Amino acid sequence: MEERVQKILAQLGYGSRRSCEELIIQGRVTVNGAIVEIGSKAESGRDKIAVDGKDVPATAPKPVYIMVHKPQYVLSVQDESDQRRKVFDLVPDFGHLFAVGRLDFDSEGLMLLTNDGELANRLTHPRYGHEKEYKVLVIGEPDGQQLRAWRSGVVLEDGYRTQPATVEVNHTDRGETWLTVTMKEGRKRQIREVGARIGLPVKRIIRVRLANLELGKLKVGQWRHLTAQEELSLKRTAGIKPESMAGRKTARPVGPARKPMGKPGAKPAGKPTGKPAEKPARRPVGKPTSKPDGKPVAKPTDKPGERTKRFRRDS
Repeated sequence: MEERVQKILAQLGYGSRRSCEELIIQGRVTVNGAIVEIGSKAESGRDKIAVDGKDVPATAPKPVYIMVHKPQYVLSVQDESDQRRKVFDLVPDFGHLFAVGRLDFDSEGLMLLTNDGELANRLTHPRYGHEKEYKVLVIGEPDGQQLRAWRSGVVLEDGYRTQPATVEVNHTDRGETWLTVTMKEGRKRQIREVGARIGLPVKRIIRVRLANLELGKLKVGQWRHLTAQEELSLKRTAGIKPESMAGRKTARPVGPARKPMGKPGAKPAGKPTGKPAEKPARRPVGKPTSKPDGKPVAKPTDKPGERTKRFRRDS
């Protein structure tokens, strides 16, 4: 069955449909040796599709979902012509991955690397309106007018008016202020341009949340796989029916791997090396109702002499 080439590429892990359209516009995609255009169709498995001269696989790879804490001055895109360090250099080779939601070269924070084109499209396309949350350090102390302008929308240099955003003041120190900015769009360098337009130069940007995926305590430069629960929750938020999670682990290691502590061959401290000792039998709580020989025990309310009479009647 023939499908649009950009849809096939997205299914095979080459990015969201929009980013795959960019590959086609740039003339980097061929079908059976011919450069294709937007709207061209092909059949996966029958037609020979290539990107940058390399054949694409006929079947979709196993999905990969990796969270990375991108440092400053690291690129978030794959550009072979640019020799600067890239966020993909921070993780092992998991095959062809792409970034969901880019970060500027001088910004830092949460990035999601994956080969799931449908999830990327759902999380980044403006019509779905998923939130992105940032910690933003600006120079100066914002006044009410500046905050109202940012919250309601600012007209940028190219005439575009930004959508309403949530802007909260965290704290001010030595003439600099930390803000929490939550927005549902993500034009290139938008936060920096908005700050410049309203007189609040932006000094630092850290993305801490993408939809319902949070950066948490992941340190700068580290990466980890998403847990099964995070993957499931993210897909539900994106409106995607997730595949079965049976057999998936709920926690995965944080990279890069850490060296084990202690002497080689030593057993972990505090762990038992044999069978656990049996606990002693617990004594019954409360007063006994009979003696070892089976005779009843007198109640505290018995009057003097009554206990002797009762035993005589029973004998």
